[in-house]
Amino acid sequence: MADLIRILCAIFLPPLGVFLQVGLTLQFFINILLTLLGFFPGMIHALWIIARR
Repeated sequence: MADLIRILCAIFLPPLGVFLQVGLTLQFFINILLTLLGFFPGMIHALWIIARR
């Protein structure tokens, strides 16, 4: 159930999905940067982070 919530957050708010998975780490800040550069790179990165763990 928790993974489903993280995946939904990663689709609609990618930095939130990454934050719920890894906290305030380098991956979180990379995701913020990717989301600012374009929504889809941030979303793909967030889904990759969640699926990887």
